[in-house]
Amino acid sequence: MSETTAPVTQTPAVVTPTDTTVGNYFVSNYPPFSFWKQEETAVVQKTLENAPKPNTPLGVYLHIPFCRKRCHFCYFRVYTDKDSTAIKAYIDAALKELDIYSQKPVIKGRKASFVYFGGGTPSYLSVDQLKQLTDGMKQRIPWDEAEEVTFECEPGTLTEHKLKALREIGVTRLSLGIENFDDHILEINGRAHRSKEVFRSFNYARELGFPQINVDLISGMVEETESNWKINIQKTIELSPDSVTIYQMEIPYNTTIYKEMKAAGKLVAPVADWETKRGWVKYAFEELEKAGYSISSAYTAVKNKEKTKFIYRDKLWAGADLLGLGVASFGHLQGTHFQNLHDFEPYLLALTENKLPIYRGLTPSNDERLIREFVLQLKLGQVSAEYFTKKFGINPLERFATPLRTIHDWGFGGVDGDRIFLNRDGLLQVDRLLHEFFLPEHRNARYA
Repeated sequence: MSETTAPVTQTPAVVTPTDTTVGNYFVSNYPPFSFWKQEETAVVQKTLENAPKPNTPLGVYLHIPFCRKRCHFCYFRVYTDKDSTAIKAYIDAALKELDIYSQKPVIKGRKASFVYFGGGTPSYLSVDQLKQLTDGMKQRIPWDEAEEVTFECEPGTLTEHKLKALREIGVTRLSLGIENFDDHILEINGRAHRSKEVFRSFNYARELGFPQINVDLISGMVEETESNWKINIQKTIELSPDSVTIYQMEIPYNTTIYKEMKAAGKLVAPVADWETKRGWVKYAFEELEKAGYSISSAYTAVKNKEKTKFIYRDKLWAGADLLGLGVASFGHLQGTHFQNLHDFEPYLLALTENKLPIYRGLTPSNDERLIREFVLQLKLGQVSAEYFTKKFGINPLERFATPLRTIHDWGFGGVDGDRIFLNRDGLLQVDRLLHEFFLPEHRNARYA
């Protein structure tokens, strides 16, 4: 639909609580991003001049913002119009950014405990571009002791040659953004790949012996049906990946689907409602468990719990430092959050001028840090009260007595001695429940 189409004024007579309406529900950090401020960048700069706290793991995240197509549900900062010259300029800028950070006291001399390439589509880069990028990164912050190197891929961008290069680079977890196995659903949702590319790339990766292959699925895509969903789960089990990550479709404001909704005057998104999406994920988890998988978080099933780890997730949720590189990326150093400039040219310009491209930041209070770790770790399904008491000097059973009672009364979880837990129904809607633990001023915030 054209953005110039005249808006229609009619709206649905009733919007039910379970309808998928516009907005971000997924909780990825705390306090919400909308509370991070440009005036806090001076605090971020000051943090960089301090020595790190002992025994704090360091992770490196790099945002690769290039894609073949923009998915209709995508809300990340991505570009589909950049040529090889622009991509080279971006790689050079990212290496310059890392170079500046590597000389700061908070980073200098440290090695990466984990590395994550996100997007966008990191696998959009050519083999030569990948080698230039990763060789340069390793020179500035060594990877030789990294427990995990994760690389997100769009199946249609992978060749055997590129997969071999990723294996040589040191990628330990290859994450394939499959989302759905049906070509029509992939097309109507704006995905660039098709099902034949999924099987080809997965089989190549398996032959090359990647330590962990993860596949991503999305519950509730446009025109997805229950029968289609069951076929997706069957095909996933037949592939037998090391881990499966399932997200429930949401429609943030800066997506193509929302623009079409706005132009048509619609309040309800053309995707499955929340009750349906949760039901589909519940079915998926049950089928995966029958196939020998264990559920390790609200979104993840793993084939071998002892062998298959998510170091990036677990360390980040436990307060590790994360050096966020690239346009619009997020980072976290010594308790201070920061985000880079949102747009391509300003990001490049800042680094051309030897300036870090930091756009906004926030240093949470001790109570906010407690909430952050508590809500993120609760996505694992259970947490230890003693862990938070020792780390923050606050007993979460007392601090969160009211929301814990609320969740118990709703039938979604409870407390068993030191263990605070969510049951399966609670885990399936964890992002909605987490808002109960937020400070009052943050509960109605726009999260992205």
